[in-house]
Amino acid sequence: MRHERGEAGVPGLSGLPGENDLSAAELEYVESRAVVAAEAEGDERAVEAALRPRRLDDVIGQDRVREQLSLVLQAALGRDRAPDHVLLSGPPGLGKTTLAMIIAAEMGSPLRLTSGPAITHAGDLAAILSGMNDNDVLFVDEIHRMSRPAEEMLYMAMEDFRVDVVIGKGPGATAIPLEIPPFTLVGATTRAGLLPGPLRDRFGFTAHLEFYEPAELDLIVRRSAGLLGVELTDDGAAEIASRSRGTPRIANRLLRRVRDYAQVRADGVVSLDIAHRALDLYEVDRLGLDRLDRAVIDALCRRFGGGPVGLSTLAVAVGEERETVEEVAEPFLVRSGFLARTSRGRVATPAAWEHLGLRAPAGSPFATDPGLFTEP
Repeated sequence: MRHERGEAGVPGLSGLPGENDLSAAELEYVESRAVVAAEAEGDERAVEAALRPRRLDDVIGQDRVREQLSLVLQAALGRDRAPDHVLLSGPPGLGKTTLAMIIAAEMGSPLRLTSGPAITHAGDLAAILSGMNDNDVLFVDEIHRMSRPAEEMLYMAMEDFRVDVVIGKGPGATAIPLEIPPFTLVGATTRAGLLPGPLRDRFGFTAHLEFYEPAELDLIVRRSAGLLGVELTDDGAAEIASRSRGTPRIANRLLRRVRDYAQVRADGVVSLDIAHRALDLYEVDRLGLDRLDRAVIDALCRRFGGGPVGLSTLAVAVGEERETVEEVAEPFLVRSGFLARTSRGRVATPAAWEHLGLRAPAGSPFATDPGLFTEP
């Protein structure tokens, strides 16, 4: 095993189109949902890579996971063996890919990356595994979306470091055993409940990443500002952190958008006032709610008297698809205490009325039917 602690290859910031030369007209064209979306797209992945911590000691937050993972890696180094397979679960944007890169860097091993949707056949997985070397780290993002034949092949690879490659079809088919070197699989999933039990049980270490506290996001914003060369005041950093929905990816994205605003319409310093104005322009309010979030609770309160109302009806009222409301808006609204899912539909909570500056009517479901709030 290689014990040297070489740096993982991370793309730099140079050559990114449009990061430092946005015009005022371009800033007016706002895609607010993209600003607070937890997924990363396109060029943003390269920017993210430059901001990622490269060592476990540099990671901010997730203290329990960091301590547990540190023990796993140190023990593996002491035994001169590959670490146990690692499963990382949690909402998008919390650092699962970053931790996978750190595992490879801490072990001094190459990192190979793929994703569950890319592995559609068992042969795809066999091709990846056959190219592995001793103690390589294989990172599979969204591992719950792998095809079933590939999952079944992965069972044997994780446990016995062997796969059976089938040659031919029908009665003449032959299974050829293929030995593969010991490796560490790092799987990432946003929906751990969709993983089959046999696959989940083969991971030696499982970690669930939690949303970050504002104080932790404040430190992340300051660190990213230093890497990006952004002049940032204490109040400005705290304001960006407070609107980041507990997610580092969103915090870094908001920092870059506020930086653009400060560069084009101010003196380049991200102060509290500049952060307010920029985030208001991008329709991210003081609690991190965006246009769609506010539209959902506004429709619930103003049009349906606080509910309960069915998901399909609510989606029509805000002009979005049912899946968009359920998978994009609802999780944050429920977690923030603005919306409740009930057996009879969606209901606005007192916090939602208060956030809109409205008074809940006397017949509010919270006051008249305490038994309403049970899971559907």
